[in-house]
Amino acid sequence: MTLADPTHISAPSAVGGAQPKAPARQRDLRLDFFRGIAMFIILFAHTPGNFFTSWIPARWGFSDATEIFVFCSGMASAIAFGRAYDTVGWRLGSARVSFRVWQVYWAHIGLFFAVATFLAAIDMTGLYETEYIGTLNLWKFFEEPGPQLVGLLTLTYVPNYFDILPMYMVVLVMMPVVMALARLHVAVAGAFIVGMWIMAQGPLMALLGLEAWHLALPAEPWSDRQWFFNPFGWQLIFFTGFAFMRGWLPKPPVTPLLIGLAAALVLINVPLSNIGIREFGFDWARDWRLANRPLIAKSDFGLLRYVHFLALAYLCWVAAGDKGARLLAEGAGLLARLWRGILALILKVGQQSLAVFITSMFLARVSGFVMDNIGRDTWTVVAVNLTGMGVLVLTAYGAGWYKSQPWRKKAV
Repeated sequence: MTLADPTHISAPSAVGGAQPKAPARQRDLRLDFFRGIAMFIILFAHTPGNFFTSWIPARWGFSDATEIFVFCSGMASAIAFGRAYDTVGWRLGSARVSFRVWQVYWAHIGLFFAVATFLAAIDMTGLYETEYIGTLNLWKFFEEPGPQLVGLLTLTYVPNYFDILPMYMVVLVMMPVVMALARLHVAVAGAFIVGMWIMAQGPLMALLGLEAWHLALPAEPWSDRQWFFNPFGWQLIFFTGFAFMRGWLPKPPVTPLLIGLAAALVLINVPLSNIGIREFGFDWARDWRLANRPLIAKSDFGLLRYVHFLALAYLCWVAAGDKGARLLAEGAGLLARLWRGILALILKVGQQSLAVFITSMFLARVSGFVMDNIGRDTWTVVAVNLTGMGVLVLTAYGAGWYKSQPWRKKAV
């Protein structure tokens, strides 16, 4: 969920104290590439009845595209907001962050109303047996819109489908605190981040007899349901990406030992994954997953999700080469030119993540509705997914064009 608006070069860190200075960083091709891939996966994952979801990363291990999304968010935020802290200081840097929170807040509200209106419009036709507002459990909103409007705008009513952006907003709000602590020492900021993650682990806090200290946010006033994406847990992966990009964490070395260890961790995950249970018949893994649910919990961001993602990210980081050099196909052959064209599209999608994310979440419901009417045979599903990908690409290019503010350029 890289919703920052990064610039191309991050200035060295100048926060003082015991914090090491972050080196100047040229934009890494891998950042836009992998978050672009994540955007397409998120579209597939949120489209109802889409068999593409049977083979997305979430089916092969504990972590999934959400981790890619949030990790890359941290990296991009270090570029965009870290530079503001470096150049104009903590106060104005925090103001820069608060402005982004304001933008994401209204994007969240707009997304909710766009999707809710679309589903309500379908139901109003009276042509379908399925009550589409029920597919996202929005009955309560339409039954009692007054209280739920208050809850929606105060983020005390957060339906499951609409919980990623609120999580991101809370994590952004934590950034000024982390940057202030880093002025004392990076280790102090690290202790704060890890401490918050520990307090977000409900079962662990219960085991320690500290249930009252469990950090979570209520998702609706009529039940005890909490935000599906607990921001106090998910901030760990966000600030891991942030720390790597700021230079607070050293770049891991590329060695056969580390590559082998990371590969082993990824492969060990396969028998314990959904694919392992469904396709390879590892029925014992189902019991293991139930017994160790806190370690792989998505809501609180369990420890094994973190370990699996870091291992997979390391392998992808190594495979892509320094600053993504191996992603750039050399030569003038047809395949090389075709790949460079595809790569350009993926990078553009990765660069315009907020606009693309909002579009994909709305488009996923439209795609599901379309397939409800025309069927879900193989070629129909493929065509709908390819169309959706095309819409995301067009959205990315359109957002990029608007951001360039061509109307401000002087006429030649």
